[in-house]
Amino acid sequence: MPPLPSRVDPAHFFGARGLLARQLPGYEDRGAQRRLSEAVERVIEDGGVLLAEAGTGTGKTLAYLLPAVEAGRRVVISTGTKNLQEQLVDKDVPVLARALGRPLDVAVMKGRGNYLCLTRFESFRKAGTYRRFEEIPLFQAVEDWVGETTTGDRAEIADLPDGVDFWREISATSENCVGGSCPSFQSCFVTRMRQEAERADLVIVNHHLLCADLAVKDAGYGAVIPDYDTLVLDEAHLLEDTAAQYFGKQVSSLKVDELCRDVERELKSASLDAREVYSQVESLRHRADATFKLLARAAGQRLAAGWMSGRAAEEGGALLNRLQGLSAAILAVPDRGEGLTGLATRAAQIKDELGFLLSADDPDHVYFCEARGRYVALRATPIDVAPLLRERLWQQARAAVLTSATLAVDGGFAHLRSRLGLDAEPGLEVHEVLLASPYDFERQAVLYVPKRMPEPQSPAFVDRAADETEALLELSRGRAFVLFTSYQNLHKVAERLAGRVPWPLLVQGEAPRAALIEQFRRTPHAVLLATASFWQGVDVAGEQLSCVIVDKLPFASPGDPVVSARIDRLKQQGGNPFAEYQVPVAILMLKQGLGRLIRSASDRGILAVLDSRLVEKSYGRRFLQSLPPARLVHDLEAVRAFAADLEPPRLARLERGR
Repeated sequence: MPPLPSRVDPAHFFGARGLLARQLPGYEDRGAQRRLSEAVERVIEDGGVLLAEAGTGTGKTLAYLLPAVEAGRRVVISTGTKNLQEQLVDKDVPVLARALGRPLDVAVMKGRGNYLCLTRFESFRKAGTYRRFEEIPLFQAVEDWVGETTTGDRAEIADLPDGVDFWREISATSENCVGGSCPSFQSCFVTRMRQEAERADLVIVNHHLLCADLAVKDAGYGAVIPDYDTLVLDEAHLLEDTAAQYFGKQVSSLKVDELCRDVERELKSASLDAREVYSQVESLRHRADATFKLLARAAGQRLAAGWMSGRAAEEGGALLNRLQGLSAAILAVPDRGEGLTGLATRAAQIKDELGFLLSADDPDHVYFCEARGRYVALRATPIDVAPLLRERLWQQARAAVLTSATLAVDGGFAHLRSRLGLDAEPGLEVHEVLLASPYDFERQAVLYVPKRMPEPQSPAFVDRAADETEALLELSRGRAFVLFTSYQNLHKVAERLAGRVPWPLLVQGEAPRAALIEQFRRTPHAVLLATASFWQGVDVAGEQLSCVIVDKLPFASPGDPVVSARIDRLKQQGGNPFAEYQVPVAILMLKQGLGRLIRSASDRGILAVLDSRLVEKSYGRRFLQSLPPARLVHDLEAVRAFAADLEPPRLARLERGR
C-alpha cells in the first residue's frame, strides 16, 4: 500500500490563496467554513460526537469532505436525500479532487430499490404483466438501457417516471434476494455496488440506507454498508423521523399484492404445475382484500391492544392463516428453485410482521393505519428512537459528525441531544459548534409578519391569506414559493389566486416534484404552491426566487398518531410536550422553509409568515430568535419599499420603456 499523503491543513486549503481558491473563480475566504472543517478534523482524529449547525452559505459540504478524505480510514457520509448524494458525487467531490490534485476513492450506495435486479428483470420479461398499456414503451427503453448500464441505477434513465409500476417488479429487493445462490450473483448490480464500497475510503449513503443497515444488523441479517467507525451525517435534522420509519414495521395491501404477483410470475417463468400454490394465492388475495377494506375504516387512528374485535378479528386471523398456507404450499412444490423458496420465506415473514401489528401490544410502539390511494397499510413506529440510536449507532461509532443548517433551537442543541439519544450516554464526549450564515440578512431580506391575522383555524384565515399572498406576489412580481402546512389550505388558496394574479401558478400534484422545480426554474415570474416535501432540499439561487411565503407556523398535527404518542410519552415523563417537542420541531421546520430564499451573497428577497402568533404569542419569540436576522416588518408599505430594489436594473428599464 502506498504511503498516505501528508494531511492538508484546513487553513491552507480554505484560505484566500489556498488550494480551493485556485479552483473556484471569485472564491471568498469564509472563516466559518475553516472553523467547521477544523472542528470536524479534531473529532475524526480524537473521537466523540460533533453537533454543528452551519448556516446557509457556510460551505459545510467541503468543510467536512476535506477531513473525511484525509482521515486515513473508511468514513461513511450519510445525506438526507438521494439528490444530495448525487450533488456530492457530481459536484463537490470532483472540486475537492481537483483542489487536492489527486483522485479520491469514493463509492456511492443507495437503497436496493434504486437498482435493477437482473433475475427479476428476466422473469418479468418472460412472464410479467403490465398494469397500464402506456408502460410498455417505457419497459422497452429499460431493455435498451440494460445492455449499456454498468451500475443498474435507475437514476440513469432520465425519462423513467417515479411512479412507474413495473419498476417495483424488476428492482432489487431484500425480500426477493437469494444471495450467493442466485445465478446472477456475480453480475448483480447490488453485489458490484457493495464490492466497490468495500474498496473505498469514502462511502456516500443516505439516511434511509443508513437506518436500513442498522435495522438489518439488529435483526441478525448481516450488514448493508461495509464496516466503519467514522460517520458524517449531513441534514442530520432528518435522522429521527427516518430512524422511526426503519425501526418500525409495516404491512400493506400493496405488500401482499406484490407477493402474490411475484409468486405467480415465478411459477409461470419456471413452467411449474403447482395448482395448490395458485389456489392459495387466489385465496390470499381474496382474504387480503376483505381484511384491508375493514382496516381502512381505522385510517388515521391510533390503535391500542384489543382494537380488533368481531368480524375484523376474524378477517385478520384468516389472513394470517392464508399467509401461512401459501408458505407451506410453496415449500411442498417439488423441484422448486431458490426464487420460490425465498417467496415462501417472505410469506412467513409477512405473517409474523402482521401478527405483531394486529396485536398492537408493545408499549414502546405506536400503532396506526394509513390509507394512501388504493392501498392501505398497518404500521408500528417506535415512539422514541433515542434509545435505539444510542445502542445501535452512538455506542458503535468511534467518531460522528452531525451537521445541518437547521439543528439548533433557542441557540443550543438540547432538543437535538434529547431526541437523538445524545444526552444520556456516559463516557460519550459531545462537542458543539454553532456557525451563523455569512450572508447579510439585514440587507438581503425582509421578514413580513402581518398583525391581527385571523386565527389559522378560523374560516376567515384562508381568504385573508390569499389576499396577503396576492399583495406580496404583486411586489415580488411572482418569483415565489408559497409553502403550506396542509393540502387543504394549498388548494383553497390556489383556487382563490387563479385568475387574480398574472403570474404562472405551479401547484404541487400537477406534475412530479422534480419536474415542478425544473419548470419553476425555467418559467419567468413563476409561483410554486406546495406543502411539506418542498420545505427542504430545494435550491433555487438568484432572482428567479425572490419571495418565500409560509401560510402558518408549521406545528405538527396533534392528531397525527406518532405526534400524539410522543406527546403522551412526554406527559407521562412529567415534561411539557408543547415547549419541549412541538415548538422546537416547528422552529426547525420554519427555518428550513424560509431557508429556501437566500442561497447566495447576491440574493435578495421577501420572507413572509402569514401567522400573527409569531409576534403575538409568547412562544413566538423562540421562533424569531432562531431565525436568520432579517429586518422584521408588519405593514406592506415597508415591504414595498424593500421590493423596489428587487427588479434587475436592465429589466426595470425595459419595463418602464414599454
